Amino acid sequence: MTAGIFLAILAGALMHAGWNAIVKIGLDRLNTLTLVAGAAGLVSLPLLVFFPLPPAVTWTWMAASVLLHVGYNLGLAKAYELGDFGLVYPIARGTAPLLTAVIGILVVGEYLAPAELAGILVLVAGVWLMAARGKSPSSIGATAVVPALITSMFISGYSLSDGLGARSSQSAIGYTLWLFVLDGLSMVALTLLWRGKGALTATLPYWRAGLLGGLLSLGSYGIAIWAMTKAPIALVAALRESSVLFAALISVALLGEPLRWSRGLAALMIAGGIMLMRLA
Repeated sequence: MTAGIFLAILAGALMHAGWNAIVKIGLDRLNTLTLVAGAAGLVSLPLLVFFPLPPAVTWTWMAASVLLHVGYNLGLAKAYELGDFGLVYPIARGTAPLLTAVIGILVVGEYLAPAELAGILVLVAGVWLMAARGKSPSSIGATAVVPALITSMFISGYSLSDGLGARSSQSAIGYTLWLFVLDGLSMVALTLLWRGKGALTATLPYWRAGLLGGLLSLGSYGIAIWAMTKAPIALVAALRESSVLFAALISVALLGEPLRWSRGLAALMIAGGIMLMRLA
């Protein structure tokens, strides 16, 4: 992985942490995710005229990815109903890279160097420690852990389908734009069917935050999809989860949350995992 790709993924991870911080705007989780997905889709729609239609094989990957993204959004919303953001988010995001690496080796045939695998393991361990926040593992709560782990499976699934789909397309950027348009339409349609028009109307006062969140989400995942056409999918997926580190830094620097010893150690482990992957 070149230095440019490495730095781009880290920039995308920072953007990912940013939009996750922005969307804590008073709506429930499903409405918030629908607002961000819908905004990203609206931004992407007019840009499609600058890119060719993807080839037929790409649409299969894209359809699978849209379904996986919807499953991810539903799983994440359910997990947030049962557990705190600070616990659910690291567990869901931190488990996915390990699943992606295993599936990538077994199914895609993308083998990683020992140092790269070690870096992923260290990063995942650091993310899980970030979730514990100095508490015993049992205090995290099994009711929230189960949907968080299910969510991680969806993350791993769409990471692989998007990586392979983008590789099969004529343009990683064009693939990203089509994906966000279809994902936005799917989430809006699902919310309408499930909760009715009132659920969408309730999001309108928050359109500015939704637009900013949508832009950051589009930029963050667009970088990741592009990077997965240049580097092993598992490495890109793992580096994306450095967003947990950036989220912790934001919470300490901007939100005034205390820096507990467990968080400090977790941050060092995540940084160490990142460096292992970079130096491999």
